[in-house]
Amino acid sequence: MKRLLLIILLLVSSHANALVTDQLMMVRSSQSFPETMATLQEAIAQQGYKLSRVQRVDIGLTRSGYQTDKYRIVFFGKTDEVHQLTKQHPDLVPYLPLKIAIFAEGDETLLITANPLAFAKMYPQKDLQRMFQRWYKDVKHILEVVQNAE
Repeated sequence: MKRLLLIILLLVSSHANALVTDQLMMVRSSQSFPETMATLQEAIAQQGYKLSRVQRVDIGLTRSGYQTDKYRIVFFGKTDEVHQLTKQHPDLVPYLPLKIAIFAEGDETLLITANPLAFAKMYPQKDLQRMFQRWYKDVKHILEVVQNAE
């Protein structure tokens, strides 16, 4: 998974401002890594989500030969929603909480996440469809806030 994200990031043109596909959403920030991380955490909170944890990924990458100390995965969600979903739809557990990978690339910072609408194909229930739409709008807004921050 870690290598796949890194490969995807490297394949995307360094001039791309935003990328939204059926499977992925990505933006580039002109802020430094620490500033982008702070902006991301603020944007997550402003959308009503709670930061669950921030996981360092760079240790494994360094062991694999990559030279970076600025690669994290930010986990976030709405506590009650996550608890309810794990009870009603335990098959969603691997996708919870939501997550955004943040990676420094030169003077810029990239953010990439799974497109929540991709889950809609796997889970056709109407209640979940509405939730996936809301997650998409929320994540899109979070990424736009980060991308437009100066």
